[in-house]
Amino acid sequence: MRACGLTFELMESWQSAIDGRGGPLLPGLRLGHYEVVAPLGAGGMGEVYRARDDRIGREVAVKVLPAAVAQDEDRLRRFEQEAQAAGRLNHPNVLTVHDVGRHDGVPYVVSELLEGETLRARLGGSPLPVRKATEIAVQIARGLAAAHERGIVHRDLKPENVFVAKDGQVKILDFGLAKLTRAEGPLAAESHIATEAPGTDPGTVMGTVGYMSPEQVRGRPVDHRSDIFSLGAILYEMLTGKRAFARDSSIETLNAILKEDPPELSGTGRPVPPALERIVRHCLEKSPDERFASARDLAFDLQSLSDVSAPSPAMGGQRGVRRRVLVALAGMGLVALGAASGFLLGRKAGKVDATYSPITFRRGRVGTAFFAPDGRTILYSAAWDGKPVEVVVTQSGSAESRPLGVAGLVVGVAEGEVAVLSRGTLVKVPLGGGVPRPFLSDLDWAFAAPDGSAFGVLRRVGGRQQLEFPPGKLLYETPGQISAPRISPGGEHVAFVDKPTAGYTTGLIAVVDRTGRHRRLTAAWDDFSGVAWSADGREVWYSASPVGSMDCELRAVSLAGEDRRVARLPGSLTVFDITRDGRVLLGHEKRRYETRGRLPGETAERDLSWFDRTVQDDLSADGRAMIFNESGRGGGARQSAFLRPVDGSPAVRLGDGFVMALSPDARSVFGSPDLPASPDWDYHRLVLMPTGAGEQRPLPAGKIASYYDAWWTSDGQRLLLTAREAGRPLRLFLQRLPDSEPEPITPEGVVTATHTISPDSRWVAANRLEPGAPFELYPLAGGEPHPILGLQPREVPLGWSGDGRSLFVKVADAAPLPVRIVKLDLGTGRREPWISLAPSDPAGVQGISDPYIKLSADGRGYIYSYSRVLGDLYLVEGLR
Repeated sequence: MRACGLTFELMESWQSAIDGRGGPLLPGLRLGHYEVVAPLGAGGMGEVYRARDDRIGREVAVKVLPAAVAQDEDRLRRFEQEAQAAGRLNHPNVLTVHDVGRHDGVPYVVSELLEGETLRARLGGSPLPVRKATEIAVQIARGLAAAHERGIVHRDLKPENVFVAKDGQVKILDFGLAKLTRAEGPLAAESHIATEAPGTDPGTVMGTVGYMSPEQVRGRPVDHRSDIFSLGAILYEMLTGKRAFARDSSIETLNAILKEDPPELSGTGRPVPPALERIVRHCLEKSPDERFASARDLAFDLQSLSDVSAPSPAMGGQRGVRRRVLVALAGMGLVALGAASGFLLGRKAGKVDATYSPITFRRGRVGTAFFAPDGRTILYSAAWDGKPVEVVVTQSGSAESRPLGVAGLVVGVAEGEVAVLSRGTLVKVPLGGGVPRPFLSDLDWAFAAPDGSAFGVLRRVGGRQQLEFPPGKLLYETPGQISAPRISPGGEHVAFVDKPTAGYTTGLIAVVDRTGRHRRLTAAWDDFSGVAWSADGREVWYSASPVGSMDCELRAVSLAGEDRRVARLPGSLTVFDITRDGRVLLGHEKRRYETRGRLPGETAERDLSWFDRTVQDDLSADGRAMIFNESGRGGGARQSAFLRPVDGSPAVRLGDGFVMALSPDARSVFGSPDLPASPDWDYHRLVLMPTGAGEQRPLPAGKIASYYDAWWTSDGQRLLLTAREAGRPLRLFLQRLPDSEPEPITPEGVVTATHTISPDSRWVAANRLEPGAPFELYPLAGGEPHPILGLQPREVPLGWSGDGRSLFVKVADAAPLPVRIVKLDLGTGRREPWISLAPSDPAGVQGISDPYIKLSADGRGYIYSYSRVLGDLYLVEGLR
């Protein structure tokens, strides 16, 4: 009889849910594979229960949705689709959705079980410390960024939908539920108010509508920027303890969102950094176009404020080169240490007690270096005198070294053998030498544990880079880039550099544990060159560049985020590895960007470098005038733009900022007087700068939110732009001068990084931003592209011949130098060898990037820029 009574009670509880009476589900009730254990809470969006998944024995949270949802099949279908999409996010700042289903017509959602409290409970009507509020906002922004990059918009972000776990991890809740509860169209705002449970007092309703964006209030379609507005309102409340748009009624609150700004943070009596107040204001702009372009940009700006002593990313462009350059050197972690030891400063001011023993003596650079598990054997990769990178083995205390007979970058010792990454393939070689044995392929990187017992890999899958340790077990992924991963001495953590944008150098130090829990330890830095764990495993040592410097200093950060400087000196430091007894493999290097070129008709190149970071950006059609940028020490705090004759005459400074395009008559340039608007090296405005007397004139932007590059058409009447609209992918735009707005001419994702406009201003050679995508000829008037006859895979067009019949094409060679250029006849596909480019002294030169090569119209004159890095490897004892 007892069993029958229980069955009746369970059936009644289900019927209550179906009827909408809100009766609780009793322990023991089964929803598919899930057995209800106990209630956790209830609200307007349903009831939440602790449950057990019988298949794998874990505890989960089950949310039973309101009965009204089950009666609208279209809304339920859309919810299930979005919940499934959210379930594929796999991001540490988004609640993990395990399953969705229905039982007897009642919908439910199964997610991970969290321990902690909502942000609403954490606030309790009081403000949070600035640092804590910023840390929470960073995590929310990162979770939003991951969702937005998958096309998922939350639409109902508020403190109730943000969960703060006991360990400080922040989770965004209820992706998809906002769309489920909202009608699209003019009644959207009304529908939103109705998401609160019946009987909620006016204050609660007002609080819900207080996080809506202006476009939501107006019932207009929303995109990811609506979530950015909501996050701005949440951050304002965390800093002040008050809601940004709180008024006496819901109608007044909605009106305030549309027409009023919240009170100044500086007027609340709390010490809020001005930079943080600007970020909040930027989030709360009424127009979506004036907010942050992406949640990832917002996260990066917030992260830079998490340590008040950290450099501001807004100034990060002072020493970076052009944002469009994919800095291959950073991916290799190239490094060195080669100055007198007296310049190195440890923790004791004025006292130098470390000793430095040189390991390398030749001219070139070191790529990677590791101790073998015995602590005496040292393995390193180096490129000497312009030759390819090779693996070398030596012993501490010995000046003798020998090549191991394999080309590539050593990544450590794995399972008793030397692990080397060669062209994306991980190979293993015995320590005594031998034939390389391929092990894994299609990798971006690999990394080994200090004792050689295990290893992990980086690989890119579907546009996202994955960190796997061991191979096959995903710990972390990002649409950006991961570099320099290192396993802790005990194997519990992996430290690495987390970069929000692939191909760029700006990033921060992060760690992930074996369960996938991910933490950021530092603020953003301009550049990184190495990561290693301290001898006791309590700190992550890293080498990074501060603002305004081309050089990396040596620093250490604890797992609690306590950051300190270990050493700094002129030149750049790189930490490679640290033994258990505290000896350090350290590099020292000197970095420069140089430019060379020649006039048409000349046979010899000349050095056109000006200061320490000379990067050319355009060449006149006759090959006699060039523009270039200086973003190192010589360029000053705001960078400098220059015009210079290619005959070697002195350069003329045009002003602060960055130049992109030289007019056909060499009388004007287009560029930006500002520092980059984000770590991606984009600019929010362009101006016309005269090369002689005159004033700057702004370029009408239209719908463009940020610019990446620009080129003049040969008639001097139009400008071709690589740019993006807010929240959209890059594409090419054409703008008629002087006052028309830019118009798109290619599909989204189709761009060019070189000056490939035909002489008749009808065509441009461009390709999709996808690996291996071929270049095609796109009409400037718009329309379908045409294939380029005779162009081989991975070849890059650099420019047109003056008669418009041929393209000058960079050949895809295995060796980085010299760069071979052919002349490709567009009518027949016939290829004519043209020129080869390489500096006369190749030591320390990795290669020449495509955008850094410019040819004159006849192909007889040219300029090109490249990076030179020279350094040495040291064994250091006594650093603390």
